Amino acid sequence: MKIENVAPASFSGVVGLYQADQPVLERSFGFRDLPNQIPTDLETLFGTASAGKAFVAVGIMALIEEGKIQLTSNLSEILPDDLGKVDRSITIYELLTHTSTIQDYFDESIMEAYEELWQQFPNYRIRQNQDVYPLFINKPVNFDNQGKFQYNNSGFVMLAAVIEAVTEMPFDRYLQKVVFEPAGMSRTGYYELDRLPGNTASAYCFDEETESYYSNIYSVDVKGTGAGGCFTTLGDVQRFWQALLNDRLTSAASRDEMFTQQATNGEEIYGLGFWLTELNGQLVPYFEGMDPGICFFSLFDVTRQTMVVAISNKADNVWQIGMDFFKQL
Repeated sequence: MKIENVAPASFSGVVGLYQADQPVLERSFGFRDLPNQIPTDLETLFGTASAGKAFVAVGIMALIEEGKIQLTSNLSEILPDDLGKVDRSITIYELLTHTSTIQDYFDESIMEAYEELWQQFPNYRIRQNQDVYPLFINKPVNFDNQGKFQYNNSGFVMLAAVIEAVTEMPFDRYLQKVVFEPAGMSRTGYYELDRLPGNTASAYCFDEETESYYSNIYSVDVKGTGAGGCFTTLGDVQRFWQALLNDRLTSAASRDEMFTQQATNGEEIYGLGFWLTELNGQLVPYFEGMDPGICFFSLFDVTRQTMVVAISNKADNVWQIGMDFFKQL
């Protein structure tokens, strides 16, 4: 495989290709610290943006299997919080499938850039799920969206709040217990931007006016929430898929439900916490994320037992890069 024909010279991040749980290719590119020219490696931690929704979904399914909640449970049964104008009849299923009436705090039909959120509300104040509430709980109920698929970050903030209410522990500690540790994802976690572990990639945005890169530290939440913001490594993503497909995180029935079409807008297809795309006549699960300076993509073809991971700390087009690599198999 000629890597130079697949990944552009400017690409910064990591790519992994796996078949039958064995690595076909694992490669790092570019720099985790751009000004100091410190290169990435296969153990570098990267931000994943909205990819964390998959971890939250797995955590919710684990609670359902324990009998602590149901897909039909609604917010009024679980959350004691003051949720403002949020419709408390919203169910877990509606939140997982992006079909609820809750308003998205980052509505891409209204806002062009995620950074716009922090013009009036400092990003350094976001250190737990409830810190995001002021961005959406007092917005009017979106009755037009009921039962329709419309991607929604606020819904997964609510799911993380559900986890915290039911387990009486921070959602990221719960995910550490039921997802990351059982899967052997030893370096994965929800780290704060001002308390990052060693060998973590800084994320960079491109300023077209000055034609230079700048750090994303003022562009994203200082700590991730249920909507996203987890950090992980190439190897930990592979271990996540292995654990999920080998039924170490949920039952096979729950996993299959997550990988089954639940909602669509006619173009995009969604399961429970996972996206689905058609390959060779079958729906294949993947999860993804994009924030300023962060891009993540990972897909697993269950039939062929093949998997790809592509992560960037410069918002490169990892979807295209990942699929170009994947097509080489």
